[in-house]
Amino acid sequence: MSMFISSLMFIALFAVALAHFLWSLGRTWPIRDEKLLAQTVVGFRDIERMPPRLASFAVAVAAAAAGVLALALADHDSGGLPLNLVGLLLAAIFLARGALGYTGWWAERTPEPNFRLNDRRVYSPLCLALGLGFLALVYFRLT
Repeated sequence: MSMFISSLMFIALFAVALAHFLWSLGRTWPIRDEKLLAQTVVGFRDIERMPPRLASFAVAVAAAAAGVLALALADHDSGGLPLNLVGLLLAAIFLARGALGYTGWWAERTPEPNFRLNDRRVYSPLCLALGLGFLALVYFRLT
């Protein structure tokens, strides 16, 4: 079961990493222009441009690393307590981001309609699923 969960998590995190890597190169895939991309994936009021490319690259590296860590958590014999603690930290980060997407505070700060729609339907649920996935992987390592 752990390998199945970690594989699904890796696929999702790899897709996130790939998109952010492309954005770090200045590509606007899958959207036609930078302003619309920024409104769709960043969502802050009156945003006109994507954040600095280095930020997108950092997110790409972090997402890829989280995917590899998900795979490592599926191996019950590796990493020991430090890996379990990293898994719990990642679970907390993803669960917090997922829950944040459903708050009024976040909606006020990210009012762009395309972002609001995607955040409620894709970004926040994905973060919640990844957080629960990390919790499950740590749980299965401990049982």
